[in-house]
Amino acid sequence: MTAGPLHEQAAMSHDDPAHAEHPPLAVVALDDDDDFRQYIRGVIEADGHECRTAATPDELFAACEQRLPDVVLLDMNMGRHSGEEVLRELRRRWLKLCVIVVTGYPSMEQMRQTFKQDVFDYLSKPFSLVELRRCLAQAVEQLGLGRRPQDRLRVEMGRQIRVARTEKGWTLKDLSEASGVSVSQLSSIERGAHLPSIESLIAVSLAVGRRPSAWFEAAGL
Repeated sequence: MTAGPLHEQAAMSHDDPAHAEHPPLAVVALDDDDDFRQYIRGVIEADGHECRTAATPDELFAACEQRLPDVVLLDMNMGRHSGEEVLRELRRRWLKLCVIVVTGYPSMEQMRQTFKQDVFDYLSKPFSLVELRRCLAQAVEQLGLGRRPQDRLRVEMGRQIRVARTEKGWTLKDLSEASGVSVSQLSSIERGAHLPSIESLIAVSLAVGRRPSAWFEAAGL
């Protein structure tokens, strides 16, 4: 499928509402359409990201083996190549890799099946630059992509602690009383402003009944 209407939006200003400042990402796009590969590389690089492209699954796997990207844009309909099989192999090799599906032939069944394999999002061609930018921005926000490992850990640990506290129906004060960590410190940790000390981390994890190792794993560490 050619880029079509996407080209009409290539000149859009970075001032559009969906364009926000966020860390540069490393992207690999798999698509069997040469025009689309050239286009998507141009628009992604114009936004300050790195974009490598692949025409076949083998090229994609080789690119990921060489240097793991933050995001894979995966075309699901590539003639003789099966996007579903590529997705299964990506999940086998790199379980936590952020995959965004792109397809010119969307279907509810395909969408359901891809989300079962932990796909981050699903874009139907032709998608707008606003949609693409919003999707990448959400990936940065939710998964901590493009950040240093310690930045990802700080954001993800804050989120995990907030989720665990909320699931118990606790306020910050409740967690403070259960863990012995001050409300102000807990608030700062949950916002991702700073990492807890080892002592505070152990106290909070025991209070909410979670393993700190799971929080590190969720941050990709």
